[in-house]
Amino acid sequence: MSKAHEHDNRSDISLRVKAVESLLIEKGLLDPAAIDKLVDAYEHKIGPHNGARVVARAWSDPSYKQRLLKDGTAAIAELGFTGIQGEDMVVVENTSGVHNMVVCTLCSCYPWPTLGLPPNWYKAAPYRSRAVIDPRGVIEEFGLKIPESTEVRVWDSNAELRYLVLPERPAGTEGLDEAALAKLVTRDSMIGVGLPLSPDRGTE
Repeated sequence: MSKAHEHDNRSDISLRVKAVESLLIEKGLLDPAAIDKLVDAYEHKIGPHNGARVVARAWSDPSYKQRLLKDGTAAIAELGFTGIQGEDMVVVENTSGVHNMVVCTLCSCYPWPTLGLPPNWYKAAPYRSRAVIDPRGVIEEFGLKIPESTEVRVWDSNAELRYLVLPERPAGTEGLDEAALAKLVTRDSMIGVGLPLSPDRGTE
């Protein structure tokens, strides 16, 4: 699951998609305006920035955090994030003693309203199988080493439930508002294969 391999796969898929798209447009079966509208939705309305807002609210509002951990679907809907693939959400919290990781072993169930479309590696067979067998090893391949003293829990998303990781709030962020906190939240930290950015990197 190297970055180079992921990049090569992305390039191949992009070329195929462009070829199919051009053919469908040429035959009058696809409206370019509809494609533009869909792309705009996923770039600006749907995606990890929504999940980042959820996490930032939980970090800064203890009562919201309680609601989020008790009923993820309802709490996430409070911020306006609902819809297909986000109907039944469970939020699991990382702590100093527990690190959570999300996978979908059967296919690629993923919380679209909060995280957008799943990355290629999330859908790939190596991640889906090895995340359950060797979660620490997989996480380490993403550049994150989990201490042996920390328990790693793997959550398997399915057609009924989708999971979102609430990462630990980075140290040194006590004075930041929600907007600044949201900039520190990464997609990978909400899947459990990464951590939020440190305050100095969040301003880059």
